[in-house]
Parts: sequence; C-alpha cells; structure tokens
Amino acid sequence: MDIVKTHRVHGGTLSYARHDSAATGTTMAFSVFVPPGDGPFPVAIWLSGLTCTEDNFTTKAGAYEAAARLGLIVVAPDTSPRGEGVADDEAYDLGQGAGFYVDATEAPWSPHFCMETYVVRDLVEMIDAEFPTNGRRAIFGHSMGGHGALTLALNHPHLFTSVSAFAPIASPTRCPWGEKALGAYLGPDRDRWARHDAALLIEAGAAHGQYDDILIDQGDADPFLAEQLKPELLTAAAELAGQKLTLRLQPGYDHSYFFMASFIADHLAFHAKRLKG
Repeated sequence: MDIVKTHRVHGGTLSYARHDSAATGTTMAFSVFVPPGDGPFPVAIWLSGLTCTEDNFTTKAGAYEAAARLGLIVVAPDTSPRGEGVADDEAYDLGQGAGFYVDATEAPWSPHFCMETYVVRDLVEMIDAEFPTNGRRAIFGHSMGGHGALTLALNHPHLFTSVSAFAPIASPTRCPWGEKALGAYLGPDRDRWARHDAALLIEAGAAHGQYDDILIDQGDADPFLAEQLKPELLTAAAELAGQKLTLRLQPGYDHSYFFMASFIADHLAFHAKRLKG
C-alpha cells in the first residue's frame, strides 16, 4: 500500500492511498479517515455512485467531524478498476466509474471488473492489516453504491454489523441502470442477477436475524426516484419478510452530495450505535 497524501482533519488523519488488487488485477485507490486516539476502531466502508472516484465522498460528504466524535474509521474506495487495458464504455453508466459492485463474468469486463470480491476481500483485508481496526465494520453508500452496500451486506452478513444507504438503486433487475449493467457484466440470464438485487434479497429473507434495522434516506425531489431508484420496492420486500427497514423520505432533497452532507451524521451515529453495542 502506498500513501499518496495525508491531511489533518477534525483531530484525525485523512489519507489517500493506492494498493494492488488481486481481484481487479489493477491498482485501486481509496481514502481512509482515522479518528484521533490510539484505537482500535470500528470501520465504516462507504460505496459511491455512478461516475464517482474515491474523492467525491471524501471532499463533499462532510463526514469527518462526526466520525472523529464517534471514533469511526471511514473508508471510501473508487467505484471501479481503471487504467490502461481496462475495458470501458462511452456511456457514464457502464465501465469505468460504474462497477456496480459485482464480479463480472462476461467479456470484455470479466478480467478486471470484480468489484464484489475487491470490496469484501481485498479492501477489507488491506484496511485491517494497515490501520488500527477492531474487526467490526459497517457498510453504507449512495445510489449505485447504496445498491452495493445493501447487496454486499445481505450476501456477506458475517462481514458487516450494520448497513444503510442514501437513494439506493433498490432493485436493479427492475430499472434501466440495473438492467443495462447486470446484462453487460453478468449476461442475459436474469436468474443470475437476483443475488445483486437488494429488494429481492430482502424479500427472500437474507436480512432475517442479521440486521436489526436497515436505514434508507431518500430525497423526494430526486430526479431518478421514480424510474431508477424505486425505494417502495424495499419497503414492500421488508414487509413481506418481516424485516425492519426505516425509509426516511426527505422533502425537497435531490440526488446530490448536498443531500448526503445533510444526513451523514445520522448514518454514522446509526452505525456507531451498532458497532459499539
């Protein structure tokens, strides 16, 4: 791991880092905030949305005052592999910047687009090896990253104590963004898409006994709300499965980081309560 640069913020240390990933076969970038003190600390992993890098959350979310106060390490990785020889697409919603947190099986994506394994294995192992963690972690994210946070938590519950999301793609098997990405990365067999659909996973009981609550914040002025995000599918699935899920529809908020900056402290407190409980 190489530390590219560091900044002092709210008494803690924010670092930008790079490391080689066996999952993607590329160098991957992430930011990590370590709060003041000796630790060890629990970890909150943030997954960003379409077109983002490790820098969007880091510079725009305003998360570090609350993270310092609550004693949380916060990690924000890039959203896809990048670099020479890595497949890409001209569209913003496929290819570099649009990894969707799945392990691709189809050409030309499969050699490098293994973002599920990257997050749950390579990134987790790197953070635990290099920073003062206590082995407890949460996961949260926005939009495509909200989808990733929910599906990774539901598919790997042994790794995560809690999960939350801002404006997640609730059911990628039933929206244009998801159908395009899952079809490209996983092929035309829709049965293979199901384990990457949070609403379907919750309906099937994947959260039962694992998460006492799932916190979702959604702005009601989000331009993607009706066509792409569909949070009502999460609440319907939770009701069917008997799973507690708190959906907060926030009046007047859109899809931007201004929305996340307004409620990020709530999410960090939600995770800290469970990570330290």
